[in-house]
Amino acid sequence: MKLNEKWMKLALRLAKKGEGKVSPNPMVGAVLTKKEKVIATGYHRYFGGPHAEVEAIEKAKGEAQGATLYVSLEPCNYYGKTPPCTEKIIRAGIKKVIAATSDPTSRGGLKRLVKGGIETELGVCQEEAKKLNEAFFKYLREKKPFVIVKAAISLDGKIATPGGESKWITGEKSRRFAHSLRDKADAILVGINTVIKDDPSLLPSSSKRRFIRIILDGKLRIPLEARLLNDQEKAGTFIFTTSQANKKRLEELKEKGIEVVVTEAKEEKVSLKEVLKKLGEVEIMSLLVEGGGEVIASFFEEKRVDKVFLFLAPRIIGGKKAPTWVEGKGVNLLKETPYVSIDSLKKIEGDYLLQGYVK
Repeated sequence: MKLNEKWMKLALRLAKKGEGKVSPNPMVGAVLTKKEKVIATGYHRYFGGPHAEVEAIEKAKGEAQGATLYVSLEPCNYYGKTPPCTEKIIRAGIKKVIAATSDPTSRGGLKRLVKGGIETELGVCQEEAKKLNEAFFKYLREKKPFVIVKAAISLDGKIATPGGESKWITGEKSRRFAHSLRDKADAILVGINTVIKDDPSLLPSSSKRRFIRIILDGKLRIPLEARLLNDQEKAGTFIFTTSQANKKRLEELKEKGIEVVVTEAKEEKVSLKEVLKKLGEVEIMSLLVEGGGEVIASFFEEKRVDKVFLFLAPRIIGGKKAPTWVEGKGVNLLKETPYVSIDSLKKIEGDYLLQGYVK
């Protein structure tokens, strides 16, 4: 491996440490080197905190003079919650900056460095860098969250038995991994049937800067005693409904301080277009959809899914009445089906985790 790639891959690994903590900012890692040795590293640890480049430079102190800086994203060139990283880099006397990929929000970071007399290079490990911040880049393009569907299923695609038993289809290790996905997302979404059946808390396993639970409930059937309505100090809750909503329940929810958003009804269902638009407005960059089958089907039918995490258990459930992870109306022709480009297949004890991108 070339040294440039070696140090950039280190910067990318450092950047990933900020996953789930820096949104709506991107994850960024930085490595300072001199004479083919690392002298300091840094990464963006939390939203509003020092940027990766700044942390690395401050660790290096005077040694940054004449060093090369590897950074997983183009340095910023504007005043926000922190001063421009470009000015810090120039003052530190860094000789060269190598960035993995450009950042449309940086406002000409590399150009400013060139004007400051610093040599620059762009594109080392670029694809890895773009993939790391795939939610950030989609949000920049569309102002909508990156949508991830997660499901735990049997080999025949069932998420429960005909009698409704679903705990537990997959093994404990798979369940821990699945739960950890909440730590990496800004928000989680389920339908009202899941809330009524399971009464979940929908909380991440670790403390986060922010986390939003989203419920699709077209007629406002949610019970007032539901767990997620009574722990607002742990995470926020949005309920999306329609004009067919129970008016009394709407007032009761507002009295509890729950944010209820009324959307147009699409075949008696909440408008996903309006849901994603609203989430974009409140800077939700990544959305984890956990179901059930009708909700997941709606996201596929409207071509809203970006990525899939499928936990496959070596079980056969069978039965026409056993619910599947994707229900809905289905398609008539194979050419109409969403195509999942499988990115990886990983064994987790007795289960398998399939990850893929939806084309």
